[in-house]
Amino acid sequence: MGRLTQQSLRELEGLCPGGIEHNVPLASISQWKIGGTADTIIRPSTSQQLADLRRWFYHHDVHHLTIGSTSNLLFSDEGLRAPCIQLGKRLSHVSIDKNIVHAQAGVWVPSLARQLMLSGLTGGEHICGIPGTLGGLVCMNGGSQRKGIGSHVESVESVDVTGNVVHRTRSECNFAYRSSVYQTNNEVITSVTLAFNDGQATQIRQEMLAILAERSSKFPRKLPNCGSVFKSNPAMYSEVGAPGTIIEKLGFKGYSIGDVFVSPMHANFIVHNGQGMAKDVLALIDEISEKVFSETGYRMDVEVIYVTPNGDFFPADQVY
Repeated sequence: MGRLTQQSLRELEGLCPGGIEHNVPLASISQWKIGGTADTIIRPSTSQQLADLRRWFYHHDVHHLTIGSTSNLLFSDEGLRAPCIQLGKRLSHVSIDKNIVHAQAGVWVPSLARQLMLSGLTGGEHICGIPGTLGGLVCMNGGSQRKGIGSHVESVESVDVTGNVVHRTRSECNFAYRSSVYQTNNEVITSVTLAFNDGQATQIRQEMLAILAERSSKFPRKLPNCGSVFKSNPAMYSEVGAPGTIIEKLGFKGYSIGDVFVSPMHANFIVHNGQGMAKDVLALIDEISEKVFSETGYRMDVEVIYVTPNGDFFPADQVY
């Protein structure tokens, strides 16, 4: 099925009142500030709304996609024709009872880290500088300092492609380093229950400030970017170094294609001056990847996921 009809849009509005926006510039919602125009963005405010939406799309055979804060996404210059569900502020409630935290998937991760600190709960300091939503963090088992949020997860609620609600315990989530079952099962996380240890708010705050200061000293903050472009490979790391180190050694710092360039601050970041195009990001990723492979024999995997106008996802190094 192609673009949504007026009747379809009325039905969707009934399922998600006040949560539908049309002709949205993707650059306005993208961490990378890149992309054409999206036909329809739908932002549910409850897990039931999300379930109803996915059920509607399933029964009407309408291809759609679901996103969060877009931290690792690169949208097409041609925009997005497929309807897009975005989880964010409308689905971001957090409640804390002693050391147990119930949080909806759309909560901003740095905001969650701050709430943990104010409640004197320790263990979440490493996520304080990660620009993303909780759903994406859990899906990727994300974190910093080689830690993962999965170690604090007690249970996860998600919605499958047919609109059914699914509950999983930590062990059923199959958490491993930067991976989980949610990367392959086409379910959308709606809420997470986590457990943390008691700590001292002042000490937690000091550690968070130290983490944020280190990130600010290492990573570009002023120009649009999606974070690290290439994943760290342990075997490659032990033999030739981290992706940023290798890319820098090969002379790519500051190298540009169009208005997109490798950050002079950290070579594993690709930034732009406000006029960047997705096609140039893809070309730069391809050139760096091929050069690193020819020089080291290692093929670097990418963090970046490219979103086609039809709403399909591809690793950015597999587009060319």
